[in-house]
Amino acid sequence: MQFLDVKTDFAFKKVFGSNESKGILISFLNSVIDFGEEEEIVDLTIVDPYQIPLVKGMKDSYVDVKARLSNNKNVIIEMQVLNVEGFEKRVLYNAAKAYSTQLPKGEDFTTLKPIIALTITDFVMFKEIEDVITYFKLIEKKALIRYRDEIELIFVELPKFKKDENELDSIKDKWIYFIKNAGTLEYTPKTLLKEAQIKKAFEIANTANLSKKELEEQEKRHDFIRLQKGWIAYALKQGLKQGIKEDVMQGIMQGMKEGMEQGIEQGKKRGIEQGIEKGKKEKVIEIAKTLLSLGDDIEKISKATGLTIKEIKRIVD
Repeated sequence: MQFLDVKTDFAFKKVFGSNESKGILISFLNSVIDFGEEEEIVDLTIVDPYQIPLVKGMKDSYVDVKARLSNNKNVIIEMQVLNVEGFEKRVLYNAAKAYSTQLPKGEDFTTLKPIIALTITDFVMFKEIEDVITYFKLIEKKALIRYRDEIELIFVELPKFKKDENELDSIKDKWIYFIKNAGTLEYTPKTLLKEAQIKKAFEIANTANLSKKELEEQEKRHDFIRLQKGWIAYALKQGLKQGIKEDVMQGIMQGMKEGMEQGIEQGKKRGIEQGIEKGKKEKVIEIAKTLLSLGDDIEKISKATGLTIKEIKRIVD
């Protein structure tokens, strides 16, 4: 038995954002979001994030799943495997955009509904915090008075989750374990079979139930991730060619794993800026060409590579 790697955007949306995912998404959100004294959500409507109208002049930046909750809040969910430059700002941008674009022309500001931006990362974002899940809200700096709970940012950092299947003692643990490990499992762990919605999630993620087209789409996403990681390896190799010692390069590689931006900055300090910059543009263009050959949409390729639509069209021509 084989399951989709839920850490890819295609598989994540397949499991949590399809027509049959309502119960799954309700269970998952209730497990990871702290609603405080509010009641847990009992219903939601899954919205296709690729069909949401944008304000003219506003940059396109899509999320993986969007839902309207029964407790009068909206949630946007993004699964991110690679720590690309500007990612933290993109999370804020998506949250602010989701909040602002819900107000039709002429409507009163009181009609705006709170936004929860839930981001799941396959890398560590906050090294100074040990918790797997972190919650951010707008508060006054000294008195810690909340401004309003209109925008809330929640991060789930998968590398910080160390429990094995015998240590899962809550529904929250089970969901995080599922997301982190589903792609490497050959069976459904017994402790997870007890949870009806997680069992259903495994059924959706079972590759035996997927069409040939869906399997090809999943493989495209894996190819893209491999190409991105290959770019990092290429940049490091160029640094070695510049005469950087291996022990220094090991330190740089660790920095890359913790975040591309931080890794590049460390590289600059060690004199490999030239090597990184040399490989960067060539590798990004190579990635774009591969994605074009696989039939990916130009706007998605632009978002993934950082190339402008005009630059990608030049490659096509």
